[in-house]
Amino acid sequence: MPDMNVDKCCITHFPSPVLGGVAVPVDAVGDDIRRLVDRMIDVMIEHKGIGLAAPQIGVGLRIFIVSVDGTRESVKVYINPEVEVSGGLEANEEGCLSVPGVFAKIKRYRKCVVTATDLDGKRFTEEAKGLQVRAFQHEYDHLEGMLIKDRMGQVQLISARRRLRELREQYEKNK
Repeated sequence: MPDMNVDKCCITHFPSPVLGGVAVPVDAVGDDIRRLVDRMIDVMIEHKGIGLAAPQIGVGLRIFIVSVDGTRESVKVYINPEVEVSGGLEANEEGCLSVPGVFAKIKRYRKCVVTATDLDGKRFTEEAKGLQVRAFQHEYDHLEGMLIKDRMGQVQLISARRRLRELREQYEKNK
């Protein structure tokens, strides 16, 4: 498991290398993973997100959380998820906590089924509905090292160019 100080975990912005790498599977669900998930929930709620993947707080593990209504009470945890997509594609506006200030119409599948492990170490399968379908695909992309900018068309990338450059410069300055 990657070395981590959970208390120091915070939103990681593009172009941090952890966001571009494929996250590694979680071997076992223990107290360290539960602490990490608690921190992920705090960060997601603080930043008013509806989903968050571990790489977004600097930890390259295959974990994401989703709470479509943005509340702590409805957060669900997905460890080592597998996402199976189906149905046609639909374009909707998306943003990302790791790429602040960039919004784009992203094509996603209309349906998906997720199989994952919960915090008790049990596997489960869940069929997604509505906004949850988009959130699952977005967060799963993070586990595969993909950001919304990687799904944007050429015109959208050109319009986001300035903001992406600012994020790169900010990252270099803070390294």
